[in-house]
Amino acid sequence: MLSFPTVRNRRLRKTSALRNLVRETALSVNDFIYPIFVTHGVNIKEEIPSMPGVYHFSMDLLEQEIRDVVKAGIQSVLLFGLPEHKDAIGSSAYAANGIVQQAIRAVKQWAPELVVVADTCLCQFTDHGHCGIVHLHEESGIAEVDNDSSLDLLVQTAVSQAEAGADIIAPSNMMDGFVIAIRQGLDDAGFSDVPIMSYSVKFSSAYYGPFRDAAHSAPQFGDRKTYQMDPANTREALREAETDIAEGADFLMVKPALAYLDILRLLKDKYHLPVVAYNVSAEYSMVKAAAANGWIDERSIVLETLLGMKRAGADLIITYHAKDAARWLKGEE
Repeated sequence: MLSFPTVRNRRLRKTSALRNLVRETALSVNDFIYPIFVTHGVNIKEEIPSMPGVYHFSMDLLEQEIRDVVKAGIQSVLLFGLPEHKDAIGSSAYAANGIVQQAIRAVKQWAPELVVVADTCLCQFTDHGHCGIVHLHEESGIAEVDNDSSLDLLVQTAVSQAEAGADIIAPSNMMDGFVIAIRQGLDDAGFSDVPIMSYSVKFSSAYYGPFRDAAHSAPQFGDRKTYQMDPANTREALREAETDIAEGADFLMVKPALAYLDILRLLKDKYHLPVVAYNVSAEYSMVKAAAANGWIDERSIVLETLLGMKRAGADLIITYHAKDAARWLKGEE
């Protein structure tokens, strides 16, 4: 191989135009999905303390937020709901007039072209904060999340969201068999064309802390390590993805993103479905906290981080930075 001085890699970095011509990865507003938290009540736009710039919206104030999202050029939103009522079986999650179902119908009325993704889980809606139905083990006296009985309620949730007009169902519960159960449920209900964006590789992570503040979904006992993945495992992540593909998933998601870029790359190289990265709440909040203290250039850090996720293999990025990043990509301050 030739080497210096014949080879000079800096030749292609000489000007901005040259760098633009040879750039290998491009970040676009079309890559972003913007999460929104919807709550009951009137005239509520309540900032989440641990997530500056992210709000709980009541339905009457949600429309302006949706208008802002569309104006920014963002193509998709991911809806989370905070119910009025919680119970042991998360019944508000699959109620026809539940908060998420109301929001889906409203968003599709205000912005029909916007792709609405519905998070499909029970944790925000159960009084115990777990992602499925909890049963008390008779012999040990230990409460456990029952996988198979939870599937029935997750299917009901997905179908109710599709009936409300959701364009994509995004199940985040990590129950075994959740993709095939929801796929069959959607098909049986006449929604065979509604895709499933599976939270395929969802790690049991400390990066979710601010989200649990936002969604009021912290477990009331124990943790989620029996159903979310061990952060140490790579081959298990591939097994999870392979299972979801076999069961009919249309997208594969890795959550969180920043500490798991190696997993993103593995999924991108091995499989042919679109890969989604979830730039989760603590990843967002850490940047916001550092920027508020003047320690970092927020704009540069955010765009570099999102670009890194794209370079690692993400086709789409769920990010709370979406509105800001869309503006910055246009060259606006």
